Amino acid sequence: MNDQKQPEEMKILKIPEILPLMPLYNVVVFPNMVFPLEVFGEKSITLVDEAMATDRIMGLAMSKKSPADITYQPEDFYLIGTSVVILKMAKIDDNKASLFIQGISRFRIVEFLEGKTYPRARIEVLEDTLEKDIEIEALMTNLGEMFESMVRLSPVLPQEFGAMAKSITAPGVLADVIASLINIPAEEKQKVLETLDVKQRLREVTRLVSHQVEILELGNKIQSQIKSDLDKSQREYYLRQQLKAIRQELGESEETKVEIEEYRAKIEKKNLPEEARKEAQRELERLSRMHPSSAEYTVSSTYLDWMTALPWNEGTEDNLDIRKARKILDEDHFGLEKAKKRIIEYLAIRKLKPDSKGPILCFAGPPGTGKTSLALSIARALGRKFVRIALGGVRDEAEIRGHRRTYVGALPGRIIQGIRRAESHNPVFVLDEIDKVGSDFRGDPSSALLEVLDPEQNYSFMDHYLDVPFDLSRVMFITTANVLDTIPPALRDRLEVIELPGYTQDEKIKIAERYLVPRQISANGLVPEQIKFTQGAIDFIISGYTKEAGLRNLEREIATICRGVASRVAEGEVKSISITAKEIHKYLGPVRIMSEVNVRMSKPGVATGLAWTPTGGDILFVEATAMKGKKGLTLTGQLGEVMKESATAALSFIRTNAEDMGIPKDFFEETDIHVHVPAGAIPKDGPSAGVTMLTALASLLTNKTVVRDLAMTGEITLRGLVLPVGGIKEKVLAAHRAGIKKIILPRWNRKDLVDIPIKVRKNIQFYFVEEMMEVLNLALEK
Repeated sequence: MNDQKQPEEMKILKIPEILPLMPLYNVVVFPNMVFPLEVFGEKSITLVDEAMATDRIMGLAMSKKSPADITYQPEDFYLIGTSVVILKMAKIDDNKASLFIQGISRFRIVEFLEGKTYPRARIEVLEDTLEKDIEIEALMTNLGEMFESMVRLSPVLPQEFGAMAKSITAPGVLADVIASLINIPAEEKQKVLETLDVKQRLREVTRLVSHQVEILELGNKIQSQIKSDLDKSQREYYLRQQLKAIRQELGESEETKVEIEEYRAKIEKKNLPEEARKEAQRELERLSRMHPSSAEYTVSSTYLDWMTALPWNEGTEDNLDIRKARKILDEDHFGLEKAKKRIIEYLAIRKLKPDSKGPILCFAGPPGTGKTSLALSIARALGRKFVRIALGGVRDEAEIRGHRRTYVGALPGRIIQGIRRAESHNPVFVLDEIDKVGSDFRGDPSSALLEVLDPEQNYSFMDHYLDVPFDLSRVMFITTANVLDTIPPALRDRLEVIELPGYTQDEKIKIAERYLVPRQISANGLVPEQIKFTQGAIDFIISGYTKEAGLRNLEREIATICRGVASRVAEGEVKSISITAKEIHKYLGPVRIMSEVNVRMSKPGVATGLAWTPTGGDILFVEATAMKGKKGLTLTGQLGEVMKESATAALSFIRTNAEDMGIPKDFFEETDIHVHVPAGAIPKDGPSAGVTMLTALASLLTNKTVVRDLAMTGEITLRGLVLPVGGIKEKVLAAHRAGIKKIILPRWNRKDLVDIPIKVRKNIQFYFVEEMMEVLNLALEK
């Protein structure tokens, strides 16, 4: 152990160019100061051990971060610190040591070095900048006297410090000593440490001491005033003030008492479940012991507001008149027979068995097919309250389950918030766009929905904020989705999916006449007498300007026409008008959607396929061409791997059966084949284009055109079998919209025709096949 070194000895110490660096937290050590220091952590202990084994010198630099956040990176430290020598060291245990250190000089960190478990830096020793003159002497004298005044006023600084400061003759040392003794933030001390100009340092420390003296003088003045007031007051007044202060501390003001009693009455009146009542009373007892101005008081009162506002036992009575419910559903929606049938079945079971746990319905289909509005109709038919929350983009699990009350600004999740808004424990609750729920580091909301959407579990749904079970079993949950693939399997298993695939041309016309046209006439400030749409006009809008499974674009186009008529009526140009098919182009411009089938199918090598998309079905053209080359197969149109494999399989089948098809066996030896699927900017994938690709290649190589008005879908095998595919209803409706008259389907998909509207089935001739040769016999012109 070494004794404390004198300043003369400190100057002799040679500070190495590379110093081990120890972070300080909210502490600044100045040169020439002796300072006790406690060291924690494996890195710091290793640093001290190695310093003790060499020259006992290390660098101290204040950290910009807390001990929990520091990563020992250059940006974590202030660049100017103090080199120190360890005078004494005592180890308390393996990860803790007590040091007695003395500052040597200031340094600047030039470069951080790696290679050790603790930080090291290449440093530059900094010297004070000093030009002795009369101003320096004046500053020193003024600072010494001001510090002496501060020591006199301060109840914590020993009186000897004032005389000690006056005995210091070195200006820089005087500023450092006083800066280390006064009670100021560590950042201010660091600023003093970084000031190399001694004159400027003296000015800075004088400013800080002056501020401390003002604070101490003001404190003493306030203390004297209080003492004087108390001396003048009568003893009774003093006691009353004490009693008032005690009551305020206990939170027993008259206003608080009234509020506590109000909460108590609400809890009794609410008839809460046993567990919820106990929790509410426990929170009320805590509230009664708090001061109204404390932060916890607001947290507890907000919690009690939620507990007493939730409809634990309040609900609406179901209207179980099945005929009336059927009438409401038919009034609000045209078509959607399958969905309506399932809803009526649900209501019938509720009527016969009121305590039954209903399923969780999921309306799945393209945008604009009426999923959300159908749920609203169910609420109207049942006479229940309606709540809707949008799940699109929800990534935080707390959105469903709520935040725990330990967090600032905590609230229940969206489920409980929706129940409170509904003021009923049995609303129709729509979880919109459940297929667009995301998951990331904040949690997986879809997992939190597993309990909500399980009739066997949701009778005791636990929201993190409430921390007591809430019964959701009486809520009728309805979910909506555009696609089912993105819904996690466990969640999808809890849903009864009802598909809304889209509308036929006739259904769209009737829906437009009944709902869309009247709604847009009213929305655009017109009356029915001023504008009328003929059925031919609506039919022309659907076929020439919209290409969708739903109705949103159709309504937009009707709205555009209504706005155009409204402007003409407002200008006085017309009083009333009848919109016919010939008038449409004046408002909507030229026809946007043309039938491509007849144009595309005029040459060999082109076949029409059917595709499924999240927005409904669509038709797909596959084009093939041949050129001189050597066994090259080029596939374009942004095709996925499965679609590319289908093209390869189709070519292999043709090469295998070339002789039966009347194609030279060696046709591929000097030929390159290019297969292209137009709309190249749109990614395409799936096995159902296999039949179409094979037909297009066969048409090209046999030089026979494909039958017009014919479309097809199906997966193929190398042996020529045609396998079933999905999305038949959507594909058939898309073909019907495009004017296709004949469709080739896999034989195993015959059962799916049950879902196709009867009128569509009558307008299209279906061929069911098992092998590719059957397809080619039907598809290629004789």
